[in-house]
Amino acid sequence: MAGRTATNRIAALAAKAPDRRRFSRVEINVLGRFMLENRREYPCQAVNMSPGGAAFISPVMGEVGERVVAYLDHIGRVEGKIVREIDGGFAMTLNASARKRDKLASVLTWLANKDELNLPEDRRFDRFTPKNPITKIILPDGREYACRIVDVSLSGAALKTDVRPALGTPITLGKMRARIVRHFEEGVAVEFATVQNKELLEHHITNAEKR
Repeated sequence: MAGRTATNRIAALAAKAPDRRRFSRVEINVLGRFMLENRREYPCQAVNMSPGGAAFISPVMGEVGERVVAYLDHIGRVEGKIVREIDGGFAMTLNASARKRDKLASVLTWLANKDELNLPEDRRFDRFTPKNPITKIILPDGREYACRIVDVSLSGAALKTDVRPALGTPITLGKMRARIVRHFEEGVAVEFATVQNKELLEHHITNAEKR
């Protein structure tokens, strides 16, 4: 039922509306990075989006009117201008052709259905414990915390840790981007930004640098 509601709501995403906001936005949780006019890149999390605009949570905010180019998981490259500041981030318009907006509406349909149906953690991939289970979590503000990998698959991991970042928080695990998707008694579960290559996963998820 929730999936049908999400599909119906997004069916009109690419249609013009008479109010100031031309497109209805849907809530999402998508990790990525963006570049400001100074050509520096920063991490971000898209929290809502439509084919005409988006809101990002980020440790860095640009100026209203500044051009932004963002690269988002599942979505790809988008660009536009900052229109206002929001709590912890900024909102921006999206400049895109009609074809790109149609494609974006389709991707948002999938993302909204996935979130609203509260799909269980992906178990398509076998889990294992890496040879070196000690790694670290890096939060968006740069704080680092040691943690132990309970188990890991190509799509996510369970971590034993004393810190409990909020659900949806983007983190870096070893050298990989991920987000918090679940809390449990001894730690947290994370979902990787993209499905990983099995041969490289263990190298990237643990502390590769030796001191």
